[in-house]
Amino acid sequence: MALFLVGIGGMLGSLTRYSAGRLINRHIKSAFPYATFIINIVGAFMLGIVSARLSSGELYLLAGEGFLGAFTTFSTFMYEGFDLIKNNKYLNAALYVTATFVLGVIGFGAGYYCF
Repeated sequence: MALFLVGIGGMLGSLTRYSAGRLINRHIKSAFPYATFIINIVGAFMLGIVSARLSSGELYLLAGEGFLGAFTTFSTFMYEGFDLIKNNKYLNAALYVTATFVLGVIGFGAGYYCF
């Protein structure tokens, strides 16, 4: 049952991430990877809420492990950070990596402690 819940949540999370990324990219044209940045910060905030409210159980597997695990993305974050470096956009790369990490931790904490 756990595998099924994580799989369903993951499917929904990845589809939501893809749709949100397209929507963000349609409205923000920039060399900075805003879509992944925004999605990961929002996802960290949401995971803070889910972790505070559903520290275990089936709903956590569906929402936390599945949906938010697929909604946020470390691999795309790494790819885009490396791509900025490869294209000599060192300031953007440093800003992207640092801001994602710092705001991700703050977002998680805000979600966890505020809700």
